[in-house]
Amino acid sequence: MKYVNARTLLPEKLVRELQEYIQGGYIYVPAGMGKQRRWGELSGYRKELERRNRQITEEYRAGYTVDLLADRHGLSVYAIRKIIYRK
Repeated sequence: MKYVNARTLLPEKLVRELQEYIQGGYIYVPAGMGKQRRWGELSGYRKELERRNRQITEEYRAGYTVDLLADRHGLSVYAIRKIIYRK
């Protein structure tokens, strides 16, 4: 997340109004309804995890054991089981 100086983005009247509530601090402005993104969508990490999870499932179906998959992917046995047994 990138921080932006309010004076470069907002009208002066709104900056003064915000200063009534917070000065010299950080404020988070959430996305509007219907514009929210799911976790990891912006960075692409969500797709990377989905790709990894598909690979783990395919390897399991090909005969790899849960223990071997855990070692191979650096995950716990519990995490591997969650991946391969999810709906």
